[in-house]
Amino acid sequence: MKFGYTINYVSDVDRALSFFEQAFDMKRKFITDEKDYGELDTGETVLSFASHELGKLNLQGEYVSASESKDPLGIEIALVTDDVILAHNQAIKSGAIELKAPESKPWGQMVSYVRCPSGILLELCTPIGA
Repeated sequence: MKFGYTINYVSDVDRALSFFEQAFDMKRKFITDEKDYGELDTGETVLSFASHELGKLNLQGEYVSASESKDPLGIEIALVTDDVILAHNQAIKSGAIELKAPESKPWGQMVSYVRCPSGILLELCTPIGA
């Protein structure tokens, strides 16, 4: 077994990809002509986005949408960086909402939390043990 994808269902796939491109300088791997599915070039594991319409088709019904939930869902995407403060500020400048400002954890890791415009909870953190 190998972890291959994280797919986030969002209202606007193109906008979700653009946020990650602008906020974190990630590169778009591709987007379908219908703009209902797209991926970022993030290395071996794929970070991707699909439209709510595609999600409802795939799941044969309803699910909890991150963008429509008042509170963040109980799952996050962690993005590892050497400069959490810079990444945090860039995310907010690009439209994210601050949930927790950067702070040092007792084990030496710097961590912050933001919620991107698609409603997805993001942890921005330094590598553990760095």
